[in-house]
Amino acid sequence: MKTLALALGAGGARGLAHIAVLEAIDELDVKPVVIAGSSIGSVIGAAYASGLSGKAIRRHVVRIVHDRADLIRRLLGARAAPWSSFLRRPLGQNPVLLDGDRLCAAFLPEEVQDDFAKLPIPLLLIASDLFTREEVVFTEGPLRPAVAASMAIPGLVRPVEHGGRVLVDGAAVDPLPFSQLIGRADIILAVDCAAGPRGTGDVPDPWDTVFATISMMGQTIVAEKLKTCAPDLLVRPHVANFRMLEFLKASAIIRAGERIKEEVKKELAALLEK
Repeated sequence: MKTLALALGAGGARGLAHIAVLEAIDELDVKPVVIAGSSIGSVIGAAYASGLSGKAIRRHVVRIVHDRADLIRRLLGARAAPWSSFLRRPLGQNPVLLDGDRLCAAFLPEEVQDDFAKLPIPLLLIASDLFTREEVVFTEGPLRPAVAASMAIPGLVRPVEHGGRVLVDGAAVDPLPFSQLIGRADIILAVDCAAGPRGTGDVPDPWDTVFATISMMGQTIVAEKLKTCAPDLLVRPHVANFRMLEFLKASAIIRAGERIKEEVKKELAALLEK
């Protein structure tokens, strides 16, 4: 059978639909030989590359979001600065800004490895150098700083200082990193969860405006990449009706992803057997 490489893209909470695609891959009894992730795709990718199944990742996510008290505790512990700091400097601190390292510690499954070298499946994580404006691809060293950098959404997660660089969300340069996998496997499967949002005619609130703009820029980058190269199978779960921060709707988002599971299994099986 041919080998499989997996690219998991950006999309905020919509990216939880990646989990349904992972379950489809598991049901085919196939293991990717390499995974590339960007933004939320780096979080899901780190868990999957550590050996967790799609169903195990689903259980972990659902357990966290369904325990509201525990979720709030984790989020408060992941803030970049205490409330006292905001009270002292109300114009100099963002009270909801999160720290990427603390966020990883609070939400990643315990089974996620602490170093790329320990991963059963090779992993590439994408981040953006804020000052050189370059793509940074992590393939070795400590895992959590790379995940934290890849998901450092501007305005929500503080930029990560690592390796002499200041790093932000990988979606700024490569929101769907399938091109990183060319030549690494026979078949490349890319999962794009960033589509949308559907217009309502209303002016969105500030956060929705920011994330809709980020999503629009990401879609433009992906569209340009697809003009020069493309994955063997591009999957787009039906998650446009969800907002990018609706993590509390995790179960519904994953269920929305399930609508394409049989199609993914059929098309992927055919590609692998050719």
